[in-house]
Amino acid sequence: MIRKLALLSFLTVITLNLYSQERKIPSESKIERVIVFLQGAQIERAATVSIPAGTSTIEFKGLSPDIDEQSIQVKGAGNFTILSVNRQNNFLNEQKANDEITGLEKGLSSLKDDLEMKRNDNVILEKEQQMLAANQSIGNEGPGLDLNKLRQALDFQKQRLTENRAAQLKNQKAINDLILKITKLEKQVNDLREKARRNTSDVAVMIDSKHAVNGNFKITYLVKNASWYPSYDLRATEVNKPIDLIYRANITQRSGEEWNNVKLVLSSGDPSRGGNKPMLKPYLVGYNINNYEPGSTVTQVQGRVNDATDGASLPGVSIRVKGTSIGTTTNPEGYYSIQIPGAGAILVFSYIGYTSFEQPVTSGELNVRLAPDSRSLNEVVVTQYGAQKDAGASIAGKVAGVQIRGTSSLAPSVPLEVDVQQGQTTVQFEVAQAYSISSDGKQLTVELSSHNLDADYKHHAVPKLSEDAYLTATVTGISELSLMSGEANIFFEGAFLGKTLINVQNTSDTLSISLGVDKNLVVKRTRQKEENEKSFTGATQRATRSFLYSALNRKAVPVTLSIEDQIPVSNSSEVTVEKLEMTNAKVDETTGTVTWELQLQPNEKKELRMKYLVKYPRNKPVRLE
Repeated sequence: MIRKLALLSFLTVITLNLYSQERKIPSESKIERVIVFLQGAQIERAATVSIPAGTSTIEFKGLSPDIDEQSIQVKGAGNFTILSVNRQNNFLNEQKANDEITGLEKGLSSLKDDLEMKRNDNVILEKEQQMLAANQSIGNEGPGLDLNKLRQALDFQKQRLTENRAAQLKNQKAINDLILKITKLEKQVNDLREKARRNTSDVAVMIDSKHAVNGNFKITYLVKNASWYPSYDLRATEVNKPIDLIYRANITQRSGEEWNNVKLVLSSGDPSRGGNKPMLKPYLVGYNINNYEPGSTVTQVQGRVNDATDGASLPGVSIRVKGTSIGTTTNPEGYYSIQIPGAGAILVFSYIGYTSFEQPVTSGELNVRLAPDSRSLNEVVVTQYGAQKDAGASIAGKVAGVQIRGTSSLAPSVPLEVDVQQGQTTVQFEVAQAYSISSDGKQLTVELSSHNLDADYKHHAVPKLSEDAYLTATVTGISELSLMSGEANIFFEGAFLGKTLINVQNTSDTLSISLGVDKNLVVKRTRQKEENEKSFTGATQRATRSFLYSALNRKAVPVTLSIEDQIPVSNSSEVTVEKLEMTNAKVDETTGTVTWELQLQPNEKKELRMKYLVKYPRNKPVRLE
């Protein structure tokens, strides 16, 4: 009886194991839609699965290893019940990659041995060449020289040098070929090591169904290693013409998934920031207390990002001004440049496989060394899916003219339609046409919209400091364009002038754009010598200063010109300043700034004068300029 019970128990265990194995259903899913945030992205997948009766586990394979576990959601449509959702890493890709690496490394070792042998051969040939070159003298002891022996020696030396040189050239060609093969093979090995490190995830969904049915599933989750940031082109063809503003999105992703023919949505949201209200800390007043650091005058930061272990440059590093949408990436040599909105800015450097780094901006140059992330990705993580977040209402609008640039599935000339949705706290740009973004970290640029903006042009000159006239353009109404803070490239008359910053955090609805120096406007300041420039009455010294200004417009169109200078401002009751001549100028009594507003027709020249008198104690000389 006991033997029968044991046999029955054994058969029951075997049956349950077989039943359990049969109930695991591997399933493929397809990415349909991706919402890219300023930091991170939401992936939306879809799948149709044949579900057997009873309890079974559907395994959705090949998902990103970069999943935020708390964000996983699975929704099913059909006559069945979802019992649980778990996530774990899949190491099969790592094993396959490691097997390939082993094979490649054997070939790499063989090539390096061949390279070493060829280099040794060349060393021997070079030694022989040196010996032949050193043996140039033919023995001439004795009464005469044997011409036959001389001819034989010369022929031998010539033949051997020719053979030696040919062998060296042949070896050098073989060395170059081997170096090329080794370089390519090392790149393959490095790519496979990256692939091995980037495992995939599986999401296991336990299902209970009374009958065999087909189920439609939607799987959504957040990944961290994806981002986008806005940038702009500002193009002005000539003075008094509108400015073209081109609005672009720069997208990168290293999520471990290929986004093939997906619908793309770009959101100004940032899930990493959370939605909780910030809390004020006590503002202490007293001695030796620094609540706030002094403001910085830095407006642009540039530098290089390297690996902290071997010093290698890191291309494609994401650099962002913390708490804003202002960002950039490092170039192939690891260099970057980014505009800074104001004092107190903090730069965040992030790169897959490395620990993120934050650095307050204190100077215009910032070089960073990122350390590899010590946290292992080879850890199985099992979590329950999180709760869905509210999307919120939106107002739809239309913006045309989107183009894809870079490695996308669309030709750059294909116009796209973008649906702009303005929510309570975020803006979303939904591109109607699907396209692809590879998980290689390469930047893809999407042209979201373009706007033709009326601008007021004005020239500014400060001839005391420079005789150049600087052109600026002022644009109003930018709050209606759904812009985000970002860098802008400035082009004027077809030439690239530099970069500026569009900062929508400012409450002003006006954008001022510097278009650089205009050489067709000539402004000069000349000091005029006056009789009795210095005199005194009793204990008071009197000094006058007189200046002549000229402004010439060489352009073919009228211009507006603002000229600035200054008169001294007294900070003592013993010193007084009197304005003697200020040709139609506006004077700020507090700062001493003198401003002239001029309208200049084509080829018109105007002259202005400024003259002032300073009185001060005779025995206390003052600096007048």
